[in-house]
Amino acid sequence: MKYVVKLRNVKKSFGKTQALRSVSFDVYEGEIFGLIGPNGAGKTTTLRIISTLVRHDEGYVNVLGYELPKYKDHVRGKIAYLPEDARLYGRLTGWENLLYFAMIYSKDKEEAVKMAKLGAEISGLSPTDLHRKTSEYSKGMARRVAVARALMTKAPLVILDEPTTGLDVFSSYNIRKIIKKYAKELGVTIILSSHNILEIQYLCDRIALIDKGRIIAVGTPEEILERARASNLEEAFIKLVGDSYE
Repeated sequence: MKYVVKLRNVKKSFGKTQALRSVSFDVYEGEIFGLIGPNGAGKTTTLRIISTLVRHDEGYVNVLGYELPKYKDHVRGKIAYLPEDARLYGRLTGWENLLYFAMIYSKDKEEAVKMAKLGAEISGLSPTDLHRKTSEYSKGMARRVAVARALMTKAPLVILDEPTTGLDVFSSYNIRKIIKKYAKELGVTIILSSHNILEIQYLCDRIALIDKGRIIAVGTPEEILERARASNLEEAFIKLVGDSYE
C-alpha cells in the first residue's frame, strides 16, 4: 500500500511547551485518515507540519514522496489545506470565491472556470445562494464553500482542520456528507482533525488517537475498539488515554 504521508518520531516545541512528543504514523493513498483528540492535544500542530506551515524540531516527515522541510515548495503545490479558522472574502459571492481560488490552482481561465463549477457542485448550494455575497451566509453555508474550495482542486492530499467546528447538527451533517462523497469520487487522500468522535468514526477509514502530543493508538475504528475492549470510540479513547485524559 502506497503511503502519502509518513511521520517518524516527530517532535515540536513552542518555547517551553512541548506540542508534539515523538509522533509517528502513516497515511495511505485514497483513505480518509482522522486525527482525534481533545483541544491542545497537538492535532493542529501536526497538520501544520504536514502542510509545510510549521517546521518540526526533530524526526522525519515525508509528504507525497518529498522530505520536509527540504522540499516544502514541491509539496505546497500538491496539497490543499483548510485551516479551522478559514474565511471567505465577504465582499465576493460564493461563486466568485470559488473562481478566485480556482485561478490560483489553474493554468488558465478555462481550467479555473471548470474547477469552480466543480466547487459549486460540491458545495451543494443553489445558484441563487452561490451568487449572494458570502458576508450574508450562515456559518454552514460558508463552510460548505470553504470545504468545496479545498476538494475542487483534486489535490492528491487534502488537509481539513476541524471542518465542522462551530456548526450546528444539520450543517455538520451536510459537511460530513460532502467530505465522504467527494473524497471517494475524486480519488483524493484526506487527513482531517476533530474532537468529535462520532464524526471521525463515520468518516474515517483509519484514525490516530492523540493526547498531550503523543499518539496513543493508530488503526481502523474496529481495530481500536478491539484493542481497548470497548463498545464505542469514546469509551476506547478514555480507556487508552487513561488518567492523562483528565
